[in-house]
Amino acid sequence: MASLDGKGKKKRSPRMAGNGSGRFVRVTCAPAPGAVEVGLLLTFCVVGLYLYGFYEVVGALPNIPSPPNWRSHLGENINLARNEWNDAQRAASPIDTPLDPTIPLARWPVSLRDEPNNVETLLHTGDGTTQMSVPRFWSKPIHQDTLMTRATAMRVGSCIQPDAHGNHARGESCPTAQRTIFVAIASYRDFECRSTVESIFTRAAHPERIRVAVVDQIVHGEDVLCDAPIQPCDTHPEQALCQYKNQLDVYEMAAELSVGPVFARHIGHRMYRGEYYATQSDAHVTYTQNWDADIITQLEATGNELAVLTTYLTDVQGSIDKNGKSLRNTRPIMCNTAYEGGAQGMHLRHGSQPEKRPSIHGMPQLQPWWAAGYSFSRGHFVVNVPYDPYQPMIFQGEEMSIGIRGFTIGYDYYAPERSVCFHHYAVGDNAKIRNKVHHFWENDNKYAGTGKKAMKRLLGIVHMNPEVDPKTWNHAELDMYGVGLVRTPEKFYELFGIDVVQQTTEKHLCRFVDGDTGKMHKLFHDQHLRRDGMGIDYADIDYKFVDPNPNE
Repeated sequence: MASLDGKGKKKRSPRMAGNGSGRFVRVTCAPAPGAVEVGLLLTFCVVGLYLYGFYEVVGALPNIPSPPNWRSHLGENINLARNEWNDAQRAASPIDTPLDPTIPLARWPVSLRDEPNNVETLLHTGDGTTQMSVPRFWSKPIHQDTLMTRATAMRVGSCIQPDAHGNHARGESCPTAQRTIFVAIASYRDFECRSTVESIFTRAAHPERIRVAVVDQIVHGEDVLCDAPIQPCDTHPEQALCQYKNQLDVYEMAAELSVGPVFARHIGHRMYRGEYYATQSDAHVTYTQNWDADIITQLEATGNELAVLTTYLTDVQGSIDKNGKSLRNTRPIMCNTAYEGGAQGMHLRHGSQPEKRPSIHGMPQLQPWWAAGYSFSRGHFVVNVPYDPYQPMIFQGEEMSIGIRGFTIGYDYYAPERSVCFHHYAVGDNAKIRNKVHHFWENDNKYAGTGKKAMKRLLGIVHMNPEVDPKTWNHAELDMYGVGLVRTPEKFYELFGIDVVQQTTEKHLCRFVDGDTGKMHKLFHDQHLRRDGMGIDYADIDYKFVDPNPNE
C-alpha cells in the first residue's frame, strides 16, 4: 500500500507480511547465534592466507642488486662501474636451484677416430672466411653460472674399468691408478713434439690410462709430424708412438692458418672426451718417471676439487737424469706479473717466476695465477673454461684470459710441490737447435690487425680495460667464453693489488704468495677452503694486497 506525500508523490510503505488475520506485521531478520563470530574468523583466515602467499611470492623473487652510486664514481671510470652493475644484475638472474646439467656418458677407451661425423664447421677467426672442420666439444660448460656442486663434478671423469652397471664415470670410487688422463699439446712446426709424446707414455706409471691430443700445425714436406715414429714400427715396435698409437689423436692444421696458441689450444679443448684429469703442456717438454702417479697424488693432497696445478716449467738442463729422475728440490711459483705496452695495447704479462724450495710441505702451494705452459686439473676445468677462439694472434694475454675466467667460475691455482716435467728453452746447449724452430709470428703480416681487436675482447671479458667502450669489442658466445658468477674479476684485482684503471700493480706480491711462510696459502687455503672441498670461499675474505716495501 502507498500514500501520497505532501508534494503529491507516492510514498513507499515498509514491506509488510500478512499473518492470516488481515493484519500486517514488520519482519526483522537477525543472524543466528555465533554466525558473526564465524564470519569474522573466516575473513581473518582468508586475509591471512593471502598475506602468506604474497610473502612467499616476494621471497621467491631473485635478489635485485642495488643500483650503483654513480656519484661515487665521479672522477673514476663509468665503464668500470657499469661492469660491476651488469655483473650484479646477471648474478641475480639465474634460478637458485638449477637443473642438473646434461653431461655425456663417460667411455673408455675413446678416440676421435671413432667419431668421424662428430664434427662441425668453425670459421677461421684470423681471415674470417676459411671454414674449418673441427671436433665438437664433448660438453658445453656445466657450471650454470653458479658454484658447481660436488655431485656434478663427480659425474665428469672416466675410469678404465666400469662399475657393475657398466658406468665408466665412477667419481671418487674409481681407483687412482684407473683414473684416465687427457693430455693436450699445441705444436707449431716443432720437431720435438714426438719426443714429448714418447716421454709422456714411456715414463708414465700407467700409460694405459693416458690419451694425448695434439694440434699439429705443420708444413708437409718440411716438418716432422708429431705422430711419426722416430724409428719404423716394424723394427722398433716398443716405441710409444707405435705401442700407444691408438691413444694418440692428432688434428693436423696447415701452418699458414696458424694464428697463435690460443686458437690451436681451443681446438685441443674440443678434443677432450671426458677423462678424469686434464693436463696441458708445450710440445717441447720432458717428463719424469712416474709423472702421472706423482701429479695425481699432489692434486688430491690439496683436498680441493677445483684445484689446478700450474706453473712455468724449469729448464730441462740440469733438471733430470737419463732415467727420468728429477734432480731438483726447488719449484717455480706464479706471482710475478706486471703491465706492459705494445702494439696490442697495455696488458698484464707474467715475468720470470721465482724458484726455490717450497714453503708449504705435503701439498701444492696456493698462488694467484694460471700458466699455459703446464696445467693439471680435474677434467671439468677444460669443460668449464674452454679456450676462446676469438683471440687470434694473441700470445701474451692468454694466461690472463683463462686464469681470471677460471677464478670467477670457482677454480684455484696451486704451484706443484714437485716438478713432473721440464721445458726445453732456447738457452745454453739447446739455444742453437731451438732457435731454428719456426714461430707463428711468421704469419703476422697475413693476419695484421687481428691481434689488436682480439686483445680488446680478451681484456673486455675480464674487465681489464674499463677505459674502452664495451660496444667496441666482439661479444660473441660469452656464454661459452665469458666470466662466471662465483667470484668477480674485481675481487681478483682487489686481492692481488691490480689497478685496472691506472694500469699498475702493487710490487713484491711474491713476498705474500711465497715468502718464507707461504702466507697466502695459510690465510686463504687453510682458513677458507669449503668443507666439501669445492673451492676457496672468497666471500669471507676481506684482503687487499699492498706493497710492503714501496720504496724498494
